[in-house]
Amino acid sequence: MDDTFFMREAIKLAQKAFEEDEVPVGAVVVYKNQIIGRGHNQTEHLQDPTAHAEIIAITAAANALGSWRLEDVTVYTTIEPCIMCAGALVLARVKKIVFGARDEKFGGCGSIFDIVNEKKLNHQIDIEEGLLKEQAVGLMKEFFQKKREKTAAQDAAVEGQSED
Repeated sequence: MDDTFFMREAIKLAQKAFEEDEVPVGAVVVYKNQIIGRGHNQTEHLQDPTAHAEIIAITAAANALGSWRLEDVTVYTTIEPCIMCAGALVLARVKKIVFGARDEKFGGCGSIFDIVNEKKLNHQIDIEEGLLKEQAVGLMKEFFQKKREKTAAQDAAVEGQSED
């Protein structure tokens, strides 16, 4: 198994998030070529602002290993981890993050902040970006396009009611 295989697994989880009307981000945690943690965004379902794909996946991985130290794992995530997730990945001592596309609004791995490479912290993480970027970006664009269309339809319906 290679990086592409694991990123495809993360994309499957992002698709699941999409189907659940969650922002389509998926993540897997890999240790010794085995997936030990999976997650997809569930902030709406759980009404929990911390229920991001990466947080759910690293929690599952820590449970699988029986340790919060994830020193020899690689995290594959469809979108660049946000600042919260980047901080959690540093605290977990993750070895490497592979992500598909940058997040220019919330990215914590170089886009807005570079938390994972901050020398003042006691751990830095290797980063690889761009793997299956088109699929990750495609899901995000489709998701937010549908959100905009739904909002426009709701606005039109409200406007139509007010004319009655």
